[in-house]
Amino acid sequence: MAELQEVNITEEKPLLPGQTPEAAKTHSVETPYGSVTFTVYGTPKPKRPAIFTYHDVGLNYKTCFKPLFDFGDMQEIIKNFVRVHVEAPGMEEGAPVFPLGYQYPSLDQLADMIPAILQYLNFSTIIGVGVGAGAYILSRFALLNPDVVEGLVLINIDCNAKGWMDWAAHKLTGLTSSISEMILEHLFSQEELSGDSELVQRYRDIIMHAPNLENIELFWNSYNNRRDLHFERRGDANLKCPVMLVVGDQAPYEDAVVECNSKLDPTKTSFLKMADSGGQPQLTQPGKLTEAFKYFVQGMGYMASSCMTRLSRSRTASLTSRASIDSGRSRTASQSSESGIVPSGSPGHTMEVSS
Repeated sequence: MAELQEVNITEEKPLLPGQTPEAAKTHSVETPYGSVTFTVYGTPKPKRPAIFTYHDVGLNYKTCFKPLFDFGDMQEIIKNFVRVHVEAPGMEEGAPVFPLGYQYPSLDQLADMIPAILQYLNFSTIIGVGVGAGAYILSRFALLNPDVVEGLVLINIDCNAKGWMDWAAHKLTGLTSSISEMILEHLFSQEELSGDSELVQRYRDIIMHAPNLENIELFWNSYNNRRDLHFERRGDANLKCPVMLVVGDQAPYEDAVVECNSKLDPTKTSFLKMADSGGQPQLTQPGKLTEAFKYFVQGMGYMASSCMTRLSRSRTASLTSRASIDSGRSRTASQSSESGIVPSGSPGHTMEVSS
């Protein structure tokens, strides 16, 4: 898939003065369900988890996360962590097309590949950041490995399996729409597609002309055949770590994320709804998402406020701290700013972010 470049993104900033791009090392490991490729930035930090990302259908780690992790203010956060970007099988740049009849892994099996990555890197814990299918995969992994996942940022998650009505609608759409069109409708809102912005045009071109489009279709089919995660707000079948749910206002998965929020433990979950961000807030509003992510990580106790003075001066109007409900995670933070941000550090909050 083509690398994301030369896209005018809202609030895009260059790296901070004196900063240079991090060196990346790409690895592949074999798992019971095939080979998986991942790219590592930085070096492990003592007693700190790795930031571990998983992209959505139709994207790879660069087209899904590059604007967010290249954002200037984000550098103050990620310098404190090693970062791992996983690519679903066949989604990496230059990936060969799978042979006819290849059985693509289910989303559950993709989640079961993650332990092999962590074992290869000798990493013990992670903070997961996932979008769409990637958010589902990381959630499934967290359910099975609660001691490994210290926090989750889940963008556009749908925790439900497709119902019969959804399945029928999907089949009918497949008769009249191409795979690339269906994936674009999965990624972007109808308003965005109708407006045909430069961002949408760029991603339409990337997906329609992807040399591995057959592989993307296999991943798409696995996503549409996902199982229900069966979250129970007051039951044992739930995420045990702090969670920040993120969705754009009027995004395709807005209702699904709202429903997911109703099923998660309110003492550990924050819900961030971002206005004017469309279907991909990590692309269109990297600054707002960086601010929320900063407080999410800070609320887990890994970054003292003194480490964030420049970022706080530039964006924060007021900051109040409150005790963490999760005794194992130290403090949480509640913040309001001129940009309308309320952080995820304080569990149980619903946040409306306007531009």
